[in-house]
Amino acid sequence: MTSFGLSPLLRQALHGQDITHYRTELLHKAAQEPNAQTLLDLSLIMQLTFENDQAEAFLQAALGLQQTFNLTHAGKDALRLLVVKTPGDLTANTPIECILENAPVQMDVVYVSPDLPLPNPLPPHDLLFVAVGEGDTHLAVLAELARALAHSTTPVLNKPQYIPQLSRSAAFDLLHTVPGLAMAQTYRLDRAVLQGVATGQNTLEALGLNLTYPFIVRPLGLHGGIGLSRIDQPQDLSAYLAQVGAELFFVANFINYASDDQLFRKYRVVLVGGQAYLAHMGISAHWMVHYPYKEMKAFASRRAEEAHAMLRFDQEFGQRHAAALQGINDAVKLDYFGFDCAETTDGKLLVFELSNALIIHACDDAAMFPYKLPQMRKIFAAFYTMLQNKVTVGVAP
Repeated sequence: MTSFGLSPLLRQALHGQDITHYRTELLHKAAQEPNAQTLLDLSLIMQLTFENDQAEAFLQAALGLQQTFNLTHAGKDALRLLVVKTPGDLTANTPIECILENAPVQMDVVYVSPDLPLPNPLPPHDLLFVAVGEGDTHLAVLAELARALAHSTTPVLNKPQYIPQLSRSAAFDLLHTVPGLAMAQTYRLDRAVLQGVATGQNTLEALGLNLTYPFIVRPLGLHGGIGLSRIDQPQDLSAYLAQVGAELFFVANFINYASDDQLFRKYRVVLVGGQAYLAHMGISAHWMVHYPYKEMKAFASRRAEEAHAMLRFDQEFGQRHAAALQGINDAVKLDYFGFDCAETTDGKLLVFELSNALIIHACDDAAMFPYKLPQMRKIFAAFYTMLQNKVTVGVAP
């Protein structure tokens, strides 16, 4: 039987390997001897092959059988980590399995939802990590976790009461006064308001918001550039609304962050115990930068620039934005989170979005990106060290 898990499967998918054949293997196993772990594995396969409805169905079936799963089998003296997740896709929770793929950690995952409260007692653990990501649909779960874990006798990392402030709209209020930082204020607008702007029944000025053309728009709850578009004029908004059926949207001014060579450079930075690390840097001719993508694979010069940015991060990017990075960490108050960002033409740190559920992994092609694996191992080692230090220190006040 193949060994399943997020990192091995993600690595195969990113390398262009076909992982759909695992479904047959797992479906046969589930038919012969139904068990929660098999159903959980099926859910993961379906997520990675973009069959989201089936993924959700298998996950719910698994949770109908059990709530807690053991994802690693380290030695008896290994650190015991309890991870709290909520049902959802790969963006719903911190992908901690990738971060701790090879760490000597005994990891149990417990799923919670409005219909699935935190079990009492909890499985034995040395410390607890809240992996539930920011999201409107997670607010009730996070509030209940904050109440349930308020008097935990073991250390709690990524305390749930701080996670909602990572939302696109709340983050501006949290960070806009941080020295050296730039951030576009993000508004939540419903479809009717945007439709009025698109048809000329209303104007941006009349809305009383700090919005001008061009601005960017995306549906609430979507990530990875899905549904994201730049609106240069009302006609663009009409076309956008005709294609996207959502009812609620995030809207913010577009800030042109192109460098002198007219290329856009987007950085993904993670903070581990307050220390900043570069997870990747994408360089693109288009303002919407994804990673990995064809341009980074096509241009060796861009990969060389990313390699240099990683090697010299502390001395260059990290030094240039030291005050902003410290200000972000102080304001957010989480043990682990990340953000996508760029540099403005006047030298500020331009933050796009914050998240505690960014996908950080060591699954890229080592032949194409030989510098990535050492960098990711550095981040993962820092994460494991943070866990060790938290256990040593004990419960924080």
